[in-house]
Amino acid sequence: MGDDETFERTDAGASLTFPMAAGNLKKGDFVCIKEHPCKIVDISTSKTGKHGHAKTIIVALDIFTNKKLEDQAPSSHSLPCPVVTRKEYQLLDINKDGMLSLMDDDNNTREDLNLPDDDEVAIPIKEEFAAGKNLVLIVVSAMGKDCVVGHKDEKA
Repeated sequence: MGDDETFERTDAGASLTFPMAAGNLKKGDFVCIKEHPCKIVDISTSKTGKHGHAKTIIVALDIFTNKKLEDQAPSSHSLPCPVVTRKEYQLLDINKDGMLSLMDDDNNTREDLNLPDDDEVAIPIKEEFAAGKNLVLIVVSAMGKDCVVGHKDEKA
């Protein structure tokens, strides 16, 4: 259900990722491992062996769950890299079920996100909002999924 995305001369999956040679990736880049969008925290390349290609070994964290994932591929092979966006929203309300009411800089509201499952992110948001603080939530989007990954106090 791609809400407001139009795909021309390509399939829906193609716009969610782009290919990059494993050997060109570096720490801090995003890559898909087992179809999960991840941020690379460690990457190394082994030397070319007698019978093959140099191998790139990637250690990365899932951008939504922070789960550690590892992968390896020949350095000349292309790997899918997710298109990742980060947007900030003012928190307007949190309902009983954890559904968030958010507003962007253009005064557009959205009410399709829940508090994250990660208590390290969700609990401080609930506590600070209940204490009357004006919060800005950081929402990361990749591969058709949006998730609140953090927050900060709204600048006065």
